[in-house]
Amino acid sequence: MTPNSHDPLGLPEYDRGLQYDLSTLINRRQALRALAGTSLVALISCGRRGAVTTLLTTTTTTAVAVDATTSAPGTGAGVGTECEVIPEETAGPFPGDGTVGPNVLDLEGVVRRDLTTSFGGLTGSAAGVPLTIQLNVQQLADGCAPYAGAAVYVWQCDASGLYSLYSNGALEVNYLRGVQTADDNGLVTFTSIFPACYPGRWPHVHFEVYPDLDAALDVANKVATSQIAFPAEVCAEVYATAGYESSVESFPQVSLLGDGVFGEDGGERQLGTLEGTVAEGLTVTLAVPV
Repeated sequence: MTPNSHDPLGLPEYDRGLQYDLSTLINRRQALRALAGTSLVALISCGRRGAVTTLLTTTTTTAVAVDATTSAPGTGAGVGTECEVIPEETAGPFPGDGTVGPNVLDLEGVVRRDLTTSFGGLTGSAAGVPLTIQLNVQQLADGCAPYAGAAVYVWQCDASGLYSLYSNGALEVNYLRGVQTADDNGLVTFTSIFPACYPGRWPHVHFEVYPDLDAALDVANKVATSQIAFPAEVCAEVYATAGYESSVESFPQVSLLGDGVFGEDGGERQLGTLEGTVAEGLTVTLAVPV
């Protein structure tokens, strides 16, 4: 099976953790349709280193302009108005942290801001709509004060829905993976690209949080694993651009509430705040209390 068909990642059935429990997902969607009728209206909004929502009918996906008037990082929804722990989510089958196959956490060069290139002796880069990722790490036990010095490992798929080191066509690259240390304000920042939407999952970015950079050398030390979700209107606009052709078919078939990961708690706590434009680059911000 080739990438971006029914199995966009080119993996055998037993290694395709993206589907999780398909029967559960199908049952959930059927239940939602039964409650809402044939034109279900769902509340939707599209892992080392807020919220924009929209009502969108699942039968249509219309590209709209991005509202760039959301609060600046550190002042608005992106850092959270309530001190609630970030929901714990699966790392999925492609974490690159040593739990499933490759481990990039101890590679030279993994501590970096720019995730678009490969590192540690590998070459190759990822192209797509520019995305800045800003995570505001907070200490839940201290009233969500900034978690200065915490380390965050981020990873995601590329514009074709492929995960570096795992997917056929991306086995010899390790881009879109990296680690950053939180500054005095608890902020970590990465330069990346907007992720694709592949079958079975709402568009997302994975991340793990560690107490400090030394602890991030070993996945056993992580204190949280979660994901960023993206607003639907922004996803629709991104996927109308060149390079995201595989997402055009996949995106209308998924929803935030029907997602096997975000659907468990509605996804609101992981829905990032978006600023900027598709043409000039986007910034997603999310509060991460741990």
